[in-house]
Amino acid sequence: MTALLYNVSVPGNTAAQLQASDSPFNLSAAGQDALGSGESLAPLCTLCCCGYVNRTLAVVFMVTLAFAIVVGNVVTLTVFVQTRQSRTPQGYLKVSLAIADMMVGVLVVPFCVYTEISLMLTSSPPSWYQGSSTFLDNSSSLGGLVSTWQPCLLIGPVFAGCTFVSISTIFLMTLERSVAILRPLHKDVLVTRRRTLLLILLSWAASFLLALAPLIFSRNFILEYNECSRMCNYTPLMFGSQLPPDAYILLLFPAFDFTLLGGTLAVNIVSFTSIRRYSQKRKLLSEGSLSDGAGGGGGGGGGCSHRPSFSDIKAAKTISILTFAFTASFSPIAVFVLGNVVGYTWCNFSFFAFWILAGNSCCNVIIYSVRDHRFRKGLKLLFQRDPPHAEKS
Repeated sequence: MTALLYNVSVPGNTAAQLQASDSPFNLSAAGQDALGSGESLAPLCTLCCCGYVNRTLAVVFMVTLAFAIVVGNVVTLTVFVQTRQSRTPQGYLKVSLAIADMMVGVLVVPFCVYTEISLMLTSSPPSWYQGSSTFLDNSSSLGGLVSTWQPCLLIGPVFAGCTFVSISTIFLMTLERSVAILRPLHKDVLVTRRRTLLLILLSWAASFLLALAPLIFSRNFILEYNECSRMCNYTPLMFGSQLPPDAYILLLFPAFDFTLLGGTLAVNIVSFTSIRRYSQKRKLLSEGSLSDGAGGGGGGGGGCSHRPSFSDIKAAKTISILTFAFTASFSPIAVFVLGNVVGYTWCNFSFFAFWILAGNSCCNVIIYSVRDHRFRKGLKLLFQRDPPHAEKS
C-alpha cells in the first residue's frame, strides 16, 4: 500500500525533504539551503541505494521479485483455469487473488526497476521523483490530482488497490470455508458462483476507491516516487512545518486492513473451534465412548452426516496460513504509516516494509504447492508431457 512520506513543498517548484531521522519535522541543513535557493535536492543516500553497488543489488532484487511474481501467478492462474475441479467459488476467489498479485509484478515492480535504472544512468531525477514533480493546480477538477499526468498517479493506486483486494479476497475465502465447515449441508445454497463473482467485483471496486480516496477527497496530497521506500507514495503538501488538516485520511488504509484481518481471525477461531469439537467427537466415537449415548446408529449417523469434509478442513487451514503470511508482511507497513502520521520518517525501515509487502505477492503459489493437493495435481498435469503414441495404445 502507499503511505505518508513527508515532502515540504512551496510555490515556485521548490522542495525540501525532511531529514531521515527519528525526530518529527526535523529539516536538514541541506533541505533548508535548497528551500531558500530554489534548487532541487540530490537523491537521498539510503541503506538500499547508497552507492552504485547497493543500487545495482536493489535493481537485481526487484527484477528477481518481478520475475517470481509473474511466473508464479501465471502458473497459478493456468492451473485454476484449466482444472475443472477449480471452477468453484473458492477457485474464483483464488483467481482474483492471483490477478491482484500479478498486477504488482507486471506494473508496480517493473516501474520501480525503470526508475532506479533511470537514476543510475542520468544525472537528473525523473519528473515523478520526490521533489521533482509538478505541483497541484488548485483548479484541478479531481481533488489532489496534479495538472500534468505522471506515472505515479497510476502505479501508486494500483499497489494500494491490489493490497486491499488481497486482504478482502482472503476475508471472503475465510467466510466461504467457514460456511462449508459450520453449515456443510447449506454450502451449495449459500455460496453460489454468482454471489461469489458479485462479491469479487464489489471488493475490487471498493478497494480501488479506497486507494484513490486521498486524491478524490483532498487537495493536499500528491503521488511521487519516494526516495526512501523506492515506490510511488502519497506525499502531503506541508503548510510551513505543519501537516495538512486532513493528513489523517491515510489512517483509513491500516484501519481497513486490520479490520478485515481482525474479522478473518475471528471467523477462523470459530471455524477451528468447530473443527476441534468434531475431531474430539470423532475420536470418542472411534473409541466407542459415545456408542451408548449417541442414540444408536441413527444418532451417530446423524452426527456424521453433518461433519465437514476433510478437504474443507484442509482448505480452512491453508487459508489461515495465507492470512498469517499477509498479516506478517503487512504489519511493518502499518507501523510505518502510524509513525509517519505522528511525524517520524524511518527512511531505511520504509524500504524493507514496502518491499516485504510486495514480496508477499509471490508467496501464495508456494503455499498452494505445499498445502493444496488439487493444485499440486493440476500443476503436475500442466507440466507433464504427453506419452509417446505407442505407450498410449
